[in-house]
Amino acid sequence: MSAVLADYGTEEAAMQAYLAEGEQRAMRLGNRGPIRRTDDGRIHPDILEAYWRCGFYIVEDVLKADELADIEHDFRNQIMDRLPTGPGEPLDHKGRPALDTGCKAPALFWSKPLGDPAGGTSFANGRHPVKMFEPTAPVDAPKDVVYLILGSLQFSEAALRAYGHPDLLAVAAAINGDDFVPFNEAFFIKEPGLGASVAWHQDGVTHWDSPDWDQGSHGFNFMAQLYGCTAANGVWVVPGSHKLGKADIRAMAARAGCDRFPDAVPIICKPGDVAITNRQAVHGSFANTSRDWRVTVNMGFHRRGSVLGVNSAGSLHGKRGIYDEARITERSKVIGYAIDARKRRFPDETPFVYQPHQASGERHVWNDEARAGILNYNLLDLSI
Repeated sequence: MSAVLADYGTEEAAMQAYLAEGEQRAMRLGNRGPIRRTDDGRIHPDILEAYWRCGFYIVEDVLKADELADIEHDFRNQIMDRLPTGPGEPLDHKGRPALDTGCKAPALFWSKPLGDPAGGTSFANGRHPVKMFEPTAPVDAPKDVVYLILGSLQFSEAALRAYGHPDLLAVAAAINGDDFVPFNEAFFIKEPGLGASVAWHQDGVTHWDSPDWDQGSHGFNFMAQLYGCTAANGVWVVPGSHKLGKADIRAMAARAGCDRFPDAVPIICKPGDVAITNRQAVHGSFANTSRDWRVTVNMGFHRRGSVLGVNSAGSLHGKRGIYDEARITERSKVIGYAIDARKRRFPDETPFVYQPHQASGERHVWNDEARAGILNYNLLDLSI
């Protein structure tokens, strides 16, 4: 065996050991279980305690088989089958206008297979300061793969309906208050043997030095799993790091001596599980050399008080400017549309009541006019 192959074998063994140990640590945290409510219908405080303690929580069995089938249909037929043949190309592989035709906001983000497109770059305000290890891609791999799709609700009605899930919106209200507001929505895609890494980072830009900063200032993301996620293809989180302010990720990497942070744990989910992940937690993911797909339906929410009157971060998400009531009201329409679309697909559920719409008397009906109206809705994303 050559020295190069021997080194590769040693590295692979170390990685496999790290994955196994991380999964064991994750399962000991006590931050997973089905949705539970108190007698008055509120989210059970045990769920909220574990979320705030760890910075993430896995709500099990949220999306059932019929809803997962709907999302998979849209993902396969309306998204993956409509991707352009390459970055900037106008047509899909069947010669049709590609998925992002007519999109004014950024929608598709590309990487070389098993690459790290963000680490060590200025992407997203430079919040990915350290590059991840990039394994060698298969010789027959495509030149580029899509790993992130923003503005996902305009591409998938099934994703819109998941956005209106009454249990998830109840969690958003419990964490961010009854007047919570949207952030953005996305699909994260990790194809087997091709999926890109996402370098270690914390989300959020605007509030780190604010005198009223706390562990929830930059909101959270729901990460609903279509196929589940494993230690090999899932997001890793440093538990408790959401409480500690702005982390020195370069120093963390220097102490670790590699991109395997010793105190991080993976988010492990079955199909239909949904992770609630604090955006201030240090998190990232490795290139997907496994045989398993990960498709994450990402849905972010903020406190209204963290957004109102704030000058936008000028990142990937939405137009620059001050987030006034008019912009927040317009962007929040999608919550009403999602609730109505879900009611039509799942009429036996009790729909969530969004307090700002109830207070204002707004009524949002999901119909052809609404479908046309949400094209480019993510120009109004509320990025902090």
